[in-house]
Order: sequence, then structure tokens, then C-alpha cells
Amino acid sequence: MRGTSSVAAAMRAPNGEIVLRTEDLKGIYTSNIRKIPVIRGLAILWDALGLGIRFLTLSANIQTGEDEKIEGPALYLTLAGSLAVGIALFFLAPAAIGHWVETLTGWNAWAGNLIEGILRLAVMIAYIWGIGFMAEIRRVFEYHGAEHKTINAFEAGSDLTPEKVKLFSLEHPRCGTSFLLTVMIFSFIIFSFLGPMPILVRLLSRILLIPVVAGLAYEYIKWTANHMSSPLIRWLIKPNLALQRLTTREPSQEILEVAIAAFNTMFSLEQKAGENKSVVP
Repeated sequence: MRGTSSVAAAMRAPNGEIVLRTEDLKGIYTSNIRKIPVIRGLAILWDALGLGIRFLTLSANIQTGEDEKIEGPALYLTLAGSLAVGIALFFLAPAAIGHWVETLTGWNAWAGNLIEGILRLAVMIAYIWGIGFMAEIRRVFEYHGAEHKTINAFEAGSDLTPEKVKLFSLEHPRCGTSFLLTVMIFSFIIFSFLGPMPILVRLLSRILLIPVVAGLAYEYIKWTANHMSSPLIRWLIKPNLALQRLTTREPSQEILEVAIAAFNTMFSLEQKAGENKSVVP
């Protein structure tokens, strides 16, 4: 659970106890970069990725113990390989197929980009749906659902108990799944303006424009989250909320307890930070 000045993670140890870890948010979270549209999204997303990897790795190490720790070069090589596969699967492969269809059929660049965009979206949905059958990923999705339910309960002013929190929705407008869908849609719009180009240039453009697409998608998600009172905005984000059904699952009481522990720890740190700021002369 991430606040404005701190982040807290809760993990269930093999002995059943909840292990808590916290960090102060510095760097990008306190710099002037946060005021620069698009660029702030890239910086925050990159740092959020780092936070997620650190805490997921910590959680895995708590489960496996000291003898099977995941760290060092093996960890970084795995992350780099995963990133490369992700770019190839979700960006380069659809672009190559779109170009191949253009060449084979003689269709214009717009039609090729449309095929590329549809393929990219289909691959993403199929991938998320497929990994959801894996026991480990399903458990991650249960924790994701518990996170959403806890935040929804807090924002509704409810008591944060497992019995109360479980009644709330699995969906939340400020979600990484919403960001993924927005990236896919924005990539189609932006790439459509590029027109026809040789295959190597096309592939290179997809890689180089990923930061632009991600930055714009972040701004869109931020804007919609700040205007949820508008019926139009609530209508626009319906596809984003629907996609979250693939990345969340109904959590057990034990998982809800972990999510609530993380939130309460983070919220306590946020309150202390606010009190400290209020007494600074």
C-alpha cells in the first residue's frame, strides 16, 4: 500500500504471522518532476515498478528462506529477460504482423495499424486470462482484489475489518490494469498517425514510443480518477473496470487480513508524517 510519503507491505510468513515492511518515499515523490506532465508519469511508474519488484522479491524470500533467496545477477537477468519478452510479445510481434498484412494485401497503413492494435489488445487479454489459471498467479490476483476492497472500504468510511471489507467491490479506477488497457488504446491512436514505414523503422518506432505512450496513459488515468463525479468519465472507464475482473479474484479472510494490515500501517505512517509537518516552524 503506497501513500504520499511512505509505502507499507504486509506478507504472510510460513508460520502464519504477518510480516510488515515499510519505506519512506523520496526521490521522484518529493521532486519537482512530479509537476511535469507525461514525464512525471514515466518517473513514478518506473519507481513503482522498482517498489513492486523489491517487495515481491522480499515476499518470495520470506516464503523460501535464506537458503533459496532470490537476489543478485540471477534476479536482474530474469527481470531484464521478462521485460524483453514483454516488449517483443505486446509491441514488436503485433507490429510485424500488421506490416506483413499490409505487404501481403496491399492495404493502407491505417488498416495495418488497426490490425496491429487489435492483435496487441487480444494478446494482452489472452495472456492475462491464461496466467490466471496458474495457482501462484491466482493467489497474486486474490491479493490484488483484497487491495482494491480495502481501499474501497476506506474511501467509503467503513471499518477496516475482514467482515466489512469483503463486501466491497473488486474494481477500482486507480488500478494498474486500467493503465495497461489505456496503454493499448493510446498506442493504437499514436501509431496510426505514423503512416507507412519500412519494417525495421516500424519496429524501432514502437520501442522508442513506449515511454510517450506510457506517460500519456498515466495522465489519462490520473485525470479520470480526479473526475469520477462526471457521468461521462464513469462511462469512459467502464472497459478499464471490466478488465480488472481478469486481474482480481475474491480473497479469503486471511488475505484480507494481510491487505488491511498493510493499509493500516501505511495510513499510520501518513498520519505521523502529517503531524510532523504541522509542527515544523
